[in-house]
Amino acid sequence: MPVTKGATLRKPLLLMQPTYTYRPITAILPTAPLQLTVPAHGLPGDWPTWVEGSSWSALNRDKGREGFRIAKRVDADALEYNDLNGLGQRAQGGTLVYQLPVDLTGCRAALVITPKSGQTIELTTENGGLAIAGLGRLLLEMTAAQTAAIDWAEARYNLDITFSDGSVQRWLQGKVTINGGCCHG
Repeated sequence: MPVTKGATLRKPLLLMQPTYTYRPITAILPTAPLQLTVPAHGLPGDWPTWVEGSSWSALNRDKGREGFRIAKRVDADALEYNDLNGLGQRAQGGTLVYQLPVDLTGCRAALVITPKSGQTIELTTENGGLAIAGLGRLLLEMTAAQTAAIDWAEARYNLDITFSDGSVQRWLQGKVTINGGCCHG
């Protein structure tokens, strides 16, 4: 997770169930941006998805080998891909694939950043720095003053979720790197 010293960090975190959900695509509209009809798709909002088996190869993504594409929820039966132009396409068929969001109702989340030397930073849904922003959505936020005060170049982080039944799951872990705030084109 990159952090720029002296800049506000706002990072949305999407927490997904481990299993996949599959919904048939009943129509692919020749529009820009591309719209799909997927009756009762069940997506809570903009969400990571894959499409498998459509007749348009540019739309398809292999969930095991390729990154997701964000689908924008238009309504309960329609989705939009802003990065695809469907004008002139005669695409049809396929399956929408996604992982359901984790229900964070009644949960506590804690993100702990631990440097080799220096002060540990703990951001929580109770004390600030993390906010539950909807189904499967956390918002991580550090102020410009907080990032400016960091006195280390690298650390490790863990994101733990405590569920309403008291169980704790380590959801994410990784490395935090600090850059000085310069831009690279």
